[in-house]
Amino acid sequence: MSEHHHHHELSGKNLFITIILNIIITLSQVVGGIFSGSLALLSDAMHNFSDVLALLIAYGANRFALRSSTPTKTFGYKRAEILATLFNASALVGIGIFLIIESFHKFYHPEIVDSSWVIGLGILSIVFNTLSVLLIKDDAHNNMNIRAAYFHLLTDVMTSVVVVVGGVLMYYFQLFWVDPAISLLIAFYLIWASVGLIKESSSILMQFAPSDINIDELIASIISEVEIENIHHIHLWRLDDKRTHLEAHLDFAENVTLALSNKVIDKLEVNLHNNFGIEHTTFQCEYKRKDDKSIIG
Repeated sequence: MSEHHHHHELSGKNLFITIILNIIITLSQVVGGIFSGSLALLSDAMHNFSDVLALLIAYGANRFALRSSTPTKTFGYKRAEILATLFNASALVGIGIFLIIESFHKFYHPEIVDSSWVIGLGILSIVFNTLSVLLIKDDAHNNMNIRAAYFHLLTDVMTSVVVVVGGVLMYYFQLFWVDPAISLLIAFYLIWASVGLIKESSSILMQFAPSDINIDELIASIISEVEIENIHHIHLWRLDDKRTHLEAHLDFAENVTLALSNKVIDKLEVNLHNNFGIEHTTFQCEYKRKDDKSIIG
């Protein structure tokens, strides 16, 4: 049995600055959206607010996940971040549906928009979100929540560009239908991005096997060891977005000593870690045991 601990702590200072920047963007766009009558600005504000939530939840969940295991919580709080991801993504779907309803309402009841607010605050959002992307870029490689927020911030830059373009069209050509159209685009993006996160976090909570590991190749790799005759009762799952666990029964071809079985398992663990990214293994060693030999236990 082996376990490798490589938990990445988030950069507190950069994350704090990013949260503050996004709070400023959100509040300014909410105020601007109300005064200008722009649903696109309010939609972009909700998009930025979702990033504030993602960053706050990620930071808190990351710290929570670092708590030690206990006799009653043997896995510790490793899945705190996964629960946070699921909660945040589900909230985003709700926000997206609300924005779609409001967009259609505005299509049927168009209003004049003060587009100077839209252009000015759109540019502010582009500048602050670009800075935020640069601040958390390194952390995004090692944390699911931060990676989600990173991509949100990246698309915030693009959606803010669209908002500015829409503001220009309204300012010079009075095309006020552009406002709810932009809001619809942002809403559909929010839902599309969130569904992917919901699927990934749910698969971890349901203990589904990682999609990037081919179970047949895994079995072939294990039974290629001359001492191993059969592998069965396989359970393969992710504890969180960084740790993959494997447990299985191993049938040995001969009645080997405990010392030899340890050597075989040591070799297997290195192979599984290097070739499949499996961090933790639990093997039950057997010889001519008359149990159920089903591959998936």
